[in-house]
Parts: sequence; structure tokens; C-alpha cells
Amino acid sequence: MELNEALSLLKQGAAQIISEPELREKLAARRALRVKLGVDPTTSDIHLGHTLVLRKLRQFQDLGHQAVLIIGDFTGMIGDPSGRSATRPQLTHEEVMTNAATYREQAFKILDPERTETVFNGEWFRKMTFQDVIRLNSRVTLQQMLQRDDFHERLEKQQPIRAHEIQYPIMQGWDSVMVQADVELGGTDQLFNILVGRDFQREEGLSQQVVFLLPLLEGLDGVKKMSKSFGNFVGITDPPGEMFGKLMSISDELMTRYCALLLGRDVPADAHPMEAKKQLAFEIVEAYHSTAAAKDALDEWNTRFSEKRISDADLLAFPARRSEAVAIVVDAYRQAFAITKSRAEASRLIKQGSVQLDGEKLANPKATVSLRAGQTLRLDKTHAVRIR
Repeated sequence: MELNEALSLLKQGAAQIISEPELREKLAARRALRVKLGVDPTTSDIHLGHTLVLRKLRQFQDLGHQAVLIIGDFTGMIGDPSGRSATRPQLTHEEVMTNAATYREQAFKILDPERTETVFNGEWFRKMTFQDVIRLNSRVTLQQMLQRDDFHERLEKQQPIRAHEIQYPIMQGWDSVMVQADVELGGTDQLFNILVGRDFQREEGLSQQVVFLLPLLEGLDGVKKMSKSFGNFVGITDPPGEMFGKLMSISDELMTRYCALLLGRDVPADAHPMEAKKQLAFEIVEAYHSTAAAKDALDEWNTRFSEKRISDADLLAFPARRSEAVAIVVDAYRQAFAITKSRAEASRLIKQGSVQLDGEKLANPKATVSLRAGQTLRLDKTHAVRIR
């Protein structure tokens, strides 16, 4: 591919590149670049948020470049503090390695395994002596580490920062030296860590890696970034029907962003939001399952939600009470329908206007609501209760 065309393709969807002239120069060299992506398998599942960087890495592969997938078996035991308001729970090496096995399998739904070099950073960190660790730490300052937004916010809120968390950007930066990365991909919350890698490479006399950042994908709640720990994720191994249903639950505003980031295109101006959302869900299911599975999921959703209506005979009883809206929704699902909904899921239903009391939408999940006998609480299109 011609240089300008390749650069234009790679820039699509990027949030920040440091720097574009450096990337152009590396591409102009007409050699296979080593494009690094570090992943910490703190869970066994890849979700749609992870796919933004994985799909960009596949783009580099399709242009003839070498993907270097670093499995953070050592960094994973620390847990990346980027964007976190609290310390991550630490995992054992055995837990990380168990997650890594399924993580790689899922990553290869997107990456070309023949053009992927997979390494574990334990290969070099395991060989380090304590003296080596101290020497590496001496190359950064505490002031540098505490300039990170997440650490700075924790200090202001008097929340603890554990000493082991400060090691994370140092270790990630050293990974770039060890694999001699030309480009490192990451979300926008990875800027600090990747810049540390550039500094280490310069000090080691190596060509500095290009920082290539992708946007963070908001989760189903439309607020926090997609994460399994927040319960707002769509896993790429979720069953087709569940995946389709989760995507149909997002707000129209979030659907527009998902189309741009996950499909690489805007929603047509004349498209009906419901039909556009169905198309989004269909294409995502098709990408990670099959066309047949996507068709079945669409048909199932249409049958269950588009055609079914709640009659008075369908209403189940729920006791009158005065409580927080989100708590009422969680309890109503559990007590009346034996369905477990997290507070995050219940909040999302409220915010998107699905929850109605006698036809009036509840807008604030934290608002105090008084339920009186005879009222009807609609939870979604197919679940409602009569207050007794």
C-alpha cells in the first residue's frame, strides 16, 4: 500500500499519536515494524473494549507488520492502576496464567496468529535480581509517578497508593526495551506508561516507539469504561442472544458512539434509532460468532421484545415500599421474576427510560421512590409488577 494511504488507514479511529511524523518515518523505511500490545489477563474474558486495540493491531498486521503481544504474567500480578480510583486486587501467578490461556485464544479471533509474536514479560523480570530492580527504579522519580492523573486524584482524596502500583509503569516501560517496540498501542489511559517506555528506549540507545492511543469504550451504562469488574461489558464469547440483548439495551447516544468505534462508521442521519441499534447488534454478533447466529439472535429478539406486550394478567405482585429507585428495580426483578440484576444494570435501565411508574419514567437511580398499592411498575418491555 502507498505510504500516505497506509498512514491514513492507520490514523482512522486513533485518539492520539506521538508523533505522526515519527510514524510516517518508520513506515517509509519499508520494513516490518514491531507493534507492541501489552495485555494483563486479570480476567479470562476479552470484551468489546479490548477489541479497539486488537483490531488496530490487526490493521498493522494486514499491512505487513509484526504484532508483539506481551502477556503480562508479572505485571498482571500488580494490576494496572491506570484510570483506577482504588488499588486492584492482586492475583497469583497461577490465576494469571490460567486467564492467559483463554485470553490468547480469544485474541486470535481478531489477530492473525501467524503474524503474532507472543511473549511473557516474566521471561525477563523473573531473571532480575533485587539490585536490578533498584537500578531500574532509580531511572524514574517519585514526582514523575505522582504526576499521573489517577495517582494525583487519589492523593487529593486521601486514598491509598500502594508502593507496588508505582512499579507498574516502570515494568511496562521496560517491556518496550526488551521487545524493541517500534509502536506501542494502548487506550488513552496508557499515555503515561507508554511515554515511560519511550524514555527507557532513548536511554538505552534505541529508536523510540511511537505512542498510538485508541479511545476508551464506555460500558453499557454509558458512564464508566467497559470493564468486567464494573459489570458493564459485552464479552466476545458471550452467547449470541445475550450479546445481542446487551447491545440492544444501550442508549441511543451510546449506540452512535459504538457504531463509530466498533464499526468504523457513523449512523445514517435518516436511520431509525431502533433499526440502527439492531444493525449494530447484528454486525457485532456476526463478527464474533457467525451470520447464522446473528440472524437467530435478531429473530429471537424481535419475537420476545418487539411483539410481546404486557397484559394485566401478566402482572405479578410486589409490595408497597419507600426506597431508592435502583434498589426497588433490583428487588422487583429478583422477587417477582427470579432474575438477578446488578445495581449497574438496574441504573442503566432507569437512565435509558425503561423503568416507569404508572407511565411516568423514573430518571434518577438514586431518587427515593414511594410505591403505593394499585400502582404499576414497568421494569422493561416484558416485565412489570402491580404494587399491592
